[in-house]
Order: sequence, then C-alpha cells, then structure tokens
Amino acid sequence: MSVGGRRRIHRLSAATVERIAAGEVVERPASVVKELVENAMDAGATEVRIRLEAGGLELVEVSDNGSGIPPEELMLAVERHATSKLGAEEALEGVDSLGFRGEALAAIAAVSRLRLTSRPSESDEAHGVSLVGGQLVGEFVAGRAVGTTVEVSDLFFNTPARRKFMGSAAAEQVEVTATIERAYLARPSTGLTLMSGEREVARFPPADRLEDAAAEVQGPEFLPQSFRVDRSGSDGVGIEAVVARPALHRSTSEGIFLSVNGRAIQSRALSHAVRLAFIDHLPRTRFPLGVVHLHLDARRVDVNVHPTKREVRIAKEREVADLLRRSIRESLLATPQVAELAGPALPALARGAEERRRAPSIEHLPPLAGSSLWAAPAAVQRRLLPDEESPTVAGTSRHPSLRLLGSLFSLYWVAEGDDGLVLVDQHAASERVLFDALLRDGRLGRQALVEPVRVTLTSRQRELLSMHAEEVRSAGFDVEPFGGDQFRVRAVPSYRGRRARPDALAPLLDELAAGGRPTVPNGMAERRAATVACHAAVRGGDRISSEEMGRILEGLYGLAETAYACPHGRPILVKFPRGRLDRLFLRSGA
Repeated sequence: MSVGGRRRIHRLSAATVERIAAGEVVERPASVVKELVENAMDAGATEVRIRLEAGGLELVEVSDNGSGIPPEELMLAVERHATSKLGAEEALEGVDSLGFRGEALAAIAAVSRLRLTSRPSESDEAHGVSLVGGQLVGEFVAGRAVGTTVEVSDLFFNTPARRKFMGSAAAEQVEVTATIERAYLARPSTGLTLMSGEREVARFPPADRLEDAAAEVQGPEFLPQSFRVDRSGSDGVGIEAVVARPALHRSTSEGIFLSVNGRAIQSRALSHAVRLAFIDHLPRTRFPLGVVHLHLDARRVDVNVHPTKREVRIAKEREVADLLRRSIRESLLATPQVAELAGPALPALARGAEERRRAPSIEHLPPLAGSSLWAAPAAVQRRLLPDEESPTVAGTSRHPSLRLLGSLFSLYWVAEGDDGLVLVDQHAASERVLFDALLRDGRLGRQALVEPVRVTLTSRQRELLSMHAEEVRSAGFDVEPFGGDQFRVRAVPSYRGRRARPDALAPLLDELAAGGRPTVPNGMAERRAATVACHAAVRGGDRISSEEMGRILEGLYGLAETAYACPHGRPILVKFPRGRLDRLFLRSGA
C-alpha cells in the first residue's frame, strides 16, 4: 500500500524476519556444517561425523557423541536467542564457547527441513523434533547412543533466489571440506569424519599434538619441513604454532590457519603478520604455510562482530600481530633452513654416485683442460660447454643470437650473445614456452610413465581433483585412485621432450582451487594456464642436457610475441652488454 507514491512503513511478517535472519548466518552448506560442528564441540564431542548428499544441497547430517539435549529443551534449542552457553545476566565479553547467540539451529531451520534427534546420558532413549521452514511439524522418540544428530535437507527450498547462488555440488563439497579442516585445526582434540553419501571423503582423527593435526591437513611433507613456535608470556598472549620452513610455500594465503581460543578465524592482519615473518625468505608472490593457535584473555576478544563469527575483533590487534610476527621470525632464524630427513645410509659406491648426481656442475661435459680456474674450490667450479657441443640459436629482429656456454647452479644458463653476455632463467624460459602452448593448443601433450607413481593427496586436494578433473587432464596428467588418500599418476605433462614431475599434481590442485596464479591479471584462462605451465616446466635445480636447453630457447624464439618475461612478470633473459663487461675490467680502450 502506498500514500502519495510513498510506501507505508509496516512490520514484516515473522516468517520473513526469520528468513532474513537466517541469511545472515546461513550462506551455503558449509555454513550449516560450521555451525553444527561448533555446537558438537561445545557439547564435548570427541567424534563428529558429517554426511553430505549433493555437496550438502540435498542433505547435511551431523552426528556427534556429545552430552546431548534433554527432551524438555528440544523446542528451546530451535528457537532464536535461546542458548545454554550464555547466562541470563552474563555479559557477551568473555564468552569462551563457539556458539553462544542461540541463532544457529533456528536460522538453519528457517530455510530448510530440519530433524533434530538427541539423547542425554541420563535418558534411556532419544527424543526428536521435525521442523519445516522453522515451523514444528512433529515430535518423535528414537533409538541412538548418547549424543545429537541434526539432519538438514532441501536447504533454501523456501528461498529459491538464494538457492540460485549456490555452486555445483562439487564446489560446495570442496568448501565444506575446507570448513572442516579449519574447525579441526582449531580444536584437534575432536575427530571429524566427512562422508559423501557412503563414501568417506576425509577423516581427521583426534590429535594430542598440534604437529600431528597439521600434518593431517597440510600433507605428509609438512611435518619434516616444519618448526615449532611457543610463547606463553606474562602479558596474557600465548602462541602455539607449527610453521613450514621456506622450502614449502603456496601461491595464496590458504595454507595459513588461524584460531583464537579454539575458534577458527580469518584475519587479514594476523595472516599478514605470518607472511612478514618470511619477508626475506620467500618471493613476493608466495605465502608460507602454518597452523597458529593464539591464546588470549577472553575479554580481549569480541566474537560478536560478524553473524557467522568468522571474524573477531581483538583489543590492541596491532600489538598481537607484531608479537606473532616476531615470535615466528625468531623461531625461523633459530631453526635449520633445510630439513634433515631421516633415510637409509647409502653404501660407499652409491654415496659417490649420489654426490655426483647432486653436484651443481653439468657432469656429462668434460672440464676445460689446462685452466687454473679448475683449481678453485669445488663449490665454485662450473663446467662449460665445449665449442663443438654448444647449441646456438639464430637471432631475429626481435631476439639476439645466442651460443650456450653452460649452466650455473642448475638454474641460470650462460650464453654468448651478439654483443655481450646473456643469462637465462631456465624455469622462467620453460614456463613461458609452456604457457603460450597451452593458450594456443588448449592442452599439453602427455607422457605415460613406465611405472605409475603414487602420490598422497589431502582430503581437500582429493575433492579438488574431482572438481577440476578436466583441467587436470588438459594439463597432461592421468591420475587414478589407489585407495584412501593414495593416487597413482600414470602420465604427466610433456612438451618438446620435457616431462613434469608427478609431485607437481598437488600444488597444481591447490592453485586451481584459487582460480590459478593471482599474479596473472588477464583472466581466468590465462591464470589457470600459468598455473599448469609453472608446474610442468623445468624447475630451478633441474639438471638438463644442452640439447634440451636449445629446444627450450628455440621454442621461446618461436613465440608470436617477444617474450622476455614469464607469465608472472619475472624476467627470462638478462643481458650484460660487451661495453659494460669491458668497463668492469677497466678495458676502456677495447
């Protein structure tokens, strides 16, 4: 109704109010899982089982072995602002439970068909209630062990506009997996199991040590490459963290898991503090990995600033962030930068072969004879390519002619150009060639492995593999499940005789989850192509033949556009003009 073209102010119906309130708390199936898992943890559960149908769009079922709800309190449990976690006169300051506003079950019930079954320890049977769109439709008695089960089906059935914004079942399941990982790392004493139908997607067993929990989520390579951070200061700020050495890193901050007083949170300031601790140990585009538990006086933490409680407000947050940065930095500098991995001792002959394999020089080439250079310490010796084995690449109007002389540190190629010395970054050059090939052809070639290689994927990576199966195949990988978290890589990307390593699969999945390399601004296709190219390319430290060097340079010179930078903007070639070299050696008259 309107008056003079203006609509009258009126009260909304109770049903509309409930749906609006639900929208603040329940955004997607992962929101439902988060709220129900937190309720289970508050109830003292040591095991929680989550089952999904269609990524949670059709069904989310959460069962726990917590303390249960008495029958006479079941209806209160699904009312708004009814809770057992906050006393009638108790202030919101100092709240130490995960769910405290009494909104979760009511909000979920308002936009779904909800069935709540619970049995406390003092009861011989379980009681339950059923609600549709927030309205009670039935009460029942059932049999179950002590604990609670909440079944949420047809999420957003009565708000079809919200339903349209949901992702695919696979995308929603990936988000649920990530939510469960965050909840587990915040409180690893509670075991979590995720099922998709009858298939076990992920299982995180209860852990007494933070290191063990971190390895369950971050992967088996995390623990031997990690260091511990412990601080229990008199100022009321405690820090317990397990952080990876710089050898492990990612292209996004998703590998940094933060919690405050057992609550998983997102904090740009705290994540940035973790990254700043590695400021001169990681490239600008890479992020560290770690699990950080902050223990603060509950009165310093306001957990009531966000409807979903993802973000919190911390009193004097800048001081806490700086303390976190300094604590991680001190532990980083005090720990060895290279992990000492335990392994079987090698026999003398094998040790010699292993040492030769690891040597930084190019072994298949003889040293230059009669030069005093080779009397230098072995650490600075580098062997150059004899003239007859030096591949050359003809110049064009856009590229200098190059004659390869050798390799430094299995990372930079040394070449003689038309008018000076040229250094080539082998990874950047290979990456650029693969990137353009992917954009041009849509896929890389693949090379079957004589013996399939087993790789271990985290629960989230397993879901990403299912979600991005076509992109993984386009990248050149052929992967099949091998039971549990084990997969077999049967083929790997190959281009111009170069094949990727099977262990490039896991980081490829992590970056595809974030849409590809964020440093490539041109669009999703380019970002994903950059991700695939990076993990299929020659790596720094790979020791390759002179013929392969020549093939990569020919591919680089054959690109349609002048390519002096990799897809992420790093230079490929650096030239030292002859004149500059002459000046360095005071040959001004040359």
